[in-house]
Amino acid sequence: MKKIIETTNAPSPIGPYSQAVLSNATLYMSGQIAINPKDGKLKIDSIEMETRQVMSNIEAVLIAADMHWKDVLKCSIFLSDMNNFTEVNAIYADYFKTNPPARETVEVSKLPKGVNVEISCIAAK
Repeated sequence: MKKIIETTNAPSPIGPYSQAVLSNATLYMSGQIAINPKDGKLKIDSIEMETRQVMSNIEAVLIAADMHWKDVLKCSIFLSDMNNFTEVNAIYADYFKTNPPARETVEVSKLPKGVNVEISCIAAK
């Protein structure tokens, strides 16, 4: 069974996709970028601020699906510049103190709205 997960506490999709889809007990979350859901503006003054907003958006979608960080199985991190890896990784690590999920991090040539980081994830209960 497929259920669309939506919350106003994360940015609305900027294209023809859902914030997340829950199928049985597995959540497939679309990539999140640093859009502040309260005002729709990008928070990209620093890579640290940007990453924190991305993680906040992910957390909002997890909560909307009645899940938590411990339920995350896999994340995909997309960076516009691999030189930002250390800063992004340090903030990401704050959310996964024990038993972190599987993950890949890749550098891409461009991300939506010119952001520096986008993160998607899969979670399950």
